Amino acid sequence: MSDDKWINVDKRSQKLVIRFHVKGFDKQFFVSTGLKDTKRNREIVRSRRDAIANDIALQRFDSTLKSYQLLSKDSKFTPPEKLQTNKYKYNLLELWHKFTDFQSTLIEQTTILTKYEAITRYTKRLPNYSLEKATEIRDWLLKNTTKFMAWDILNNYSRCCNWAVNSRFIPDNPFEKLKIKKPKRKLEDNYQAFTLEQRDLIIKAFEEHPVHSHYASLVKFMFWTGCRPGEAFALIWGDVSEDCCRISINKSCNLHRILKGTKNGKNRVFPVTKGSKLQKMLLTIRPQRPGPKSLVFRSKNQKPINTDILQNFWNEATSGRDRNGEFYRYPGVVKELVNKGELDFYLKPYATRHTFATWAIAQGISLDKVALWIGDEVGTVLKHYCHPNVVKSECPDF
Repeated sequence: MSDDKWINVDKRSQKLVIRFHVKGFDKQFFVSTGLKDTKRNREIVRSRRDAIANDIALQRFDSTLKSYQLLSKDSKFTPPEKLQTNKYKYNLLELWHKFTDFQSTLIEQTTILTKYEAITRYTKRLPNYSLEKATEIRDWLLKNTTKFMAWDILNNYSRCCNWAVNSRFIPDNPFEKLKIKKPKRKLEDNYQAFTLEQRDLIIKAFEEHPVHSHYASLVKFMFWTGCRPGEAFALIWGDVSEDCCRISINKSCNLHRILKGTKNGKNRVFPVTKGSKLQKMLLTIRPQRPGPKSLVFRSKNQKPINTDILQNFWNEATSGRDRNGEFYRYPGVVKELVNKGELDFYLKPYATRHTFATWAIAQGISLDKVALWIGDEVGTVLKHYCHPNVVKSECPDF
């Protein structure tokens, strides 16, 4: 029985112990089992030794050795409430980082950089990361996000914790019974448009805003072309003709500035009427000798714009925490208009696209032209942008 690797009998206590070295650590590790040297106890200690070896091989070794301790019959009883205090070795944010690293070996990097990083940002905003307060985390998500987003994030937390249980990081999944029913998404809610008066009110508010006026040209461009936000972020001066009457829309970019084709792979040229508001705006912001690869739209700090920056100046920005642990919130231009009662409802930045398409159709422009201009299918345009309540209303000068 003395041939077991790492396992031997301590001379003083006459109990089985595990001694081993781990690459990267100078010291020898020692686990006292508290078990006498019997055949049955050897089997128990071997299983614990194998678990340690597996963790070392999988690069998840617990150098504190807390995960590998054994309780013998002679060990003193530990009250359940004390055991509960150390039930979870990792908190939610730590587990989510580990889960994301694991998933990055299995799925596309763009998915990691969009969906997984988005959940990381929401996780960092939580009032606490303790798995023992999973119920509070669920309630916070329901209060501070949409029902659909809360459903999605809770599902991903549960997936993460199931993986962590199988990987022996935690003993159970505290989110398993906290998942909520998937809410039905109303398509019409995702395809609403502003009226032209509301559009112009928003544009004016950006032009006159003391903090966010820099982004007025980007907002105008999205309202007046119906392009997707990522397409506007990726636009370079090489895509715009010298007289600013032709705009080539052939690429997009995501939050992490990864360039890719347009959403459905359709490249298009957007025609700009001479003397139009759009042409005048582009000529105004166009540098005298623009580099063909230089971005048309940049942040106030001359950095590339992404969805986070757009969210900050359109909806709201958050920073720091007050004494109650709540984030300080700074409303963006559109959210501020809603708060003041100048807008009846809030719509996301994507509504600029829906506004353009809806009112182009209301102006009598054919569906195929609208589809060509915004890079979509005629069927999609017919389904989502022909709103009876808009088309039947009075249409001011477009």
